[in-house]
Amino acid sequence: MERIWNLEEHKGKAALIDEFGGELTYEALNSKAHNLAGRIGHRCLVFSFCRNEIGSVLGYTAFLNHGIVPVMVSSHLEETLLNNLLGTYSPEYLWVPADQVEQFPEMCVEHEAYNYALLKTGYEVKYSLYDELGLLITTSGSTGSPKLVRQSYTNLLDNARSIAEYLKLDHTERPITTLPMNYVYGLSVINSHFLVGATLLLTDKGLMQKEFWNFFKEKEATSFGGVPYTYEMLDKLRFYHMKLPSLRTMTQAGGKITPELHEKFAAYAEKQGKNFVVMYGAAEATSRMGYLPPEKAVEKKGSMGIPIPGGKFTLVGADGQKISEPLTTGELVYEGKNVTLGYAECGEDLIKGDERHGKLETGDMAQFDHDGFYYIVGRKKRFLKIYGNRVNLDEIDRLIKGEFEIEVASAGVDDHMYIFVTDAGKAELVRDFVVNKTKLNPVAFKVITIDGIPKNDSGKTLYKELAKYYE
Repeated sequence: MERIWNLEEHKGKAALIDEFGGELTYEALNSKAHNLAGRIGHRCLVFSFCRNEIGSVLGYTAFLNHGIVPVMVSSHLEETLLNNLLGTYSPEYLWVPADQVEQFPEMCVEHEAYNYALLKTGYEVKYSLYDELGLLITTSGSTGSPKLVRQSYTNLLDNARSIAEYLKLDHTERPITTLPMNYVYGLSVINSHFLVGATLLLTDKGLMQKEFWNFFKEKEATSFGGVPYTYEMLDKLRFYHMKLPSLRTMTQAGGKITPELHEKFAAYAEKQGKNFVVMYGAAEATSRMGYLPPEKAVEKKGSMGIPIPGGKFTLVGADGQKISEPLTTGELVYEGKNVTLGYAECGEDLIKGDERHGKLETGDMAQFDHDGFYYIVGRKKRFLKIYGNRVNLDEIDRLIKGEFEIEVASAGVDDHMYIFVTDAGKAELVRDFVVNKTKLNPVAFKVITIDGIPKNDSGKTLYKELAKYYE
């Protein structure tokens, strides 16, 4: 395997700085990563519990750079969902925050560093790992499915290089964390910036917290990333009036931002001499597939741009033929070295090789304009992105029906899910249930009681008729 990063190249440069005064140089990160990997000593599966902390990034770096395969999970994952994943994949080790060690009393602590602990699980089953398998990540759906995306070392390195190229990253960058590490968008920030020797500013604070902006200003952050909801919040925060002289770049992915909000931030960036970069991606393509060059941000509002360096887009019509006429809708198909190996749904799948061969049918319906810029116009299947997390609406409906035995229909737009029920007495219970299952911000969910779920003659739900209830 090829190492993702040559950390020693950057020696005395700061790699990580946290909000509590902690700091690690690239040299120290490389050394401590080597020590941690050495305690394991062989290629195996590790569940890595993610937080935006030095210990979490140290573990990720150690595993990825030493042929140990991490499964990236949130440290806040619901216990039943976590146990389901552990039972399915039987990892040899866990890398967990120190304050969560007591959750696993039957496991032995093998190593400790930066408020994290390496636990030996004791599972008897050990699954074989495909040689090129580098990383496993949830499909960004948060409903407990054991399905994981299998990412290779080639996928990770190629996508990191491409991102560093189109964002023109160098060692002077100081990105601040606004996204979780168990989400491919958050990981892509780490992967691409480590390639160029940049300094990551680590915080789990949110953009609505004063501490976040204090840390941002004190450490002179140069960039941040956000999903559509992030920019909705920044708009309400009167972000445009903040004095942020160190800020160079704002990136957006994780769902389609409204054209109005796109225009606002693009105009702000142009006026302030900063970059606003709208991007398009998926876990199945490691992270990024498309980007809108910042100089086109105002002119091409609503567009997600062009393929990343090394990538290629094609539109395919309902007849299976390639679309060559502008402003014609078809399914967006992407080709590139960052297209991942496929999925795993059980431990036996970890030995599988490359099932996609560099080609991904995205499920997104799109058009391109006369200049070759792409616009997402809908989805082939029923998914929403909630703060960058892809949620399957059909799966949500199934879970609710199974729990409450009621009629239900989920619909909405990115970052705003509307759950329609016919039993007003269970509306609040349904909302709490979905929030608990997804572990996503409750603000994204609204339950609306209606007299009946609209259906056609064959009994299929007419989701378009529900759109009139959206706010």
